Amino acid sequence: MNNMKRFLLVIVYLLLFLVMCAAETVTISLDEAISRARRQSVSAAVALNELRQAYWEYRTFRAELLPEVSFSAKIPGYYKQYSSYQNENGEFGFVRNNYMNLSGTLSLSQNIWATGGTLSLNTSLDYLRQFSGNSYNRFMSLPVAISLNQPIFGVNTVKWDRKIEPVRYTEAKAQFLSATEEVAMTTINYFFNLLSARENVSIARQNLENATRLHEVAKVKREMGQISQNDLLQMELNELNARSTLTSAESDMKSHMFRLRAFLDYGEDVELEPSIPESIPLVDITFADALDKALANNKFAKNLRRRQLEADYEVAKAKGDMRQINLYAQVGYTGVGNEVGSSYRNLKDNQVVEIGITIPILDWGKRRGKVKVAQSNREVVESNLRLEAMNFNQDIFILVERFNNQQEQLKIAVRADEIAQKRYETNVETYLIGKISTLDLNDSQVKKDESRQEYFEELYYYWYYFYQLRSLTLWDYQADTPLTADFEQILRN
Repeated sequence: MNNMKRFLLVIVYLLLFLVMCAAETVTISLDEAISRARRQSVSAAVALNELRQAYWEYRTFRAELLPEVSFSAKIPGYYKQYSSYQNENGEFGFVRNNYMNLSGTLSLSQNIWATGGTLSLNTSLDYLRQFSGNSYNRFMSLPVAISLNQPIFGVNTVKWDRKIEPVRYTEAKAQFLSATEEVAMTTINYFFNLLSARENVSIARQNLENATRLHEVAKVKREMGQISQNDLLQMELNELNARSTLTSAESDMKSHMFRLRAFLDYGEDVELEPSIPESIPLVDITFADALDKALANNKFAKNLRRRQLEADYEVAKAKGDMRQINLYAQVGYTGVGNEVGSSYRNLKDNQVVEIGITIPILDWGKRRGKVKVAQSNREVVESNLRLEAMNFNQDIFILVERFNNQQEQLKIAVRADEIAQKRYETNVETYLIGKISTLDLNDSQVKKDESRQEYFEELYYYWYYFYQLRSLTLWDYQADTPLTADFEQILRN
């Protein structure tokens, strides 16, 4: 039985050794984490898919401005049925039909940007084969015909699309750049959460070592009668609390490790070890400069412009729907014959002019009401745009102030961490020689841990504010250049 237990223990230790060997420890810096997140995170993939969607919508709009060549055909249509007809006396009857019909039309159409109409160039050929009675073939050709379809008072959709769609696509490109910076901000959040959690584990282990050592010293002092039983129990309680804190910190670190690892698309066998950023970008940013860059580059300004144009379009559309006049005209030549060739000889004029009018006589103010609704909606949009612009300016101001203040806050946190660490080390040695109480020692430990956590928190805010400014201004403050991307290359990949 004992041999079996030893064998099982050997197997367990061997499996643990293999798992530890299989785990790969990756030391990763903040810049490396951000770079990987921009390439491989799910958030980056979502931003890229949104850019692709906007790109193809813009491509579709551009294609609608170009000439379109289309071919339509009926090959064939066969009919064997009764059809109704009316004779000269006004009486209805039925006649038996048995024929086949084929037709084909080739057309070239172009939207007219200035007027919103459509101009088409068409050619067609129809073939009819009669099977019943005296069977025969007939062809009808339309060698060339020019058609115009033009709304007179309706809204010019092409003109408005030419105003709105380029702004929409520019907004989408700015949104993509902002989204990549927002990916960086998410990475910073996960990165510093893990960094802080690992530091908490390190602090907890050091505190446990100190608590264990002090507990052992307290036992000796108690035997010598130098401290009370209460102080000994306090040292034991400190050691137990340190063990509990270490267990909790290790669990918290594993949780943050999983989040960052999943976000950066690492495997579960990878253990990430984030490194503390050794340097920070020291830049001086003014509110006026940040606001100018944000209004020039950020999607916000494009979004305001697009929404204003869309509100204006709805008003123009409602006004155009109050009365509708549509002009259709076609000029060309046509011919008929028993053969294909003969249908293209002795051509005749083929002209069609139609003007359709729809004018409401009594609609109880429905169309005028739609105009008023569209105008009211535009006023609401304009009010919202003014409010959003004011809030945007305010957010930029607050962010710039926070970032500029954060440099000083970080300096203070660094110095406070150094002082708290030295004070705790000194108090440990002082306690060992009996010069300070347990309460003083515990207080210095708490201050040390809080100062360390405060340092990481201030470092996190500095980097977060920095990339938040990049996201809003789309400006690289380290290189002093605007953030940009090779969109054609990105969309090709």
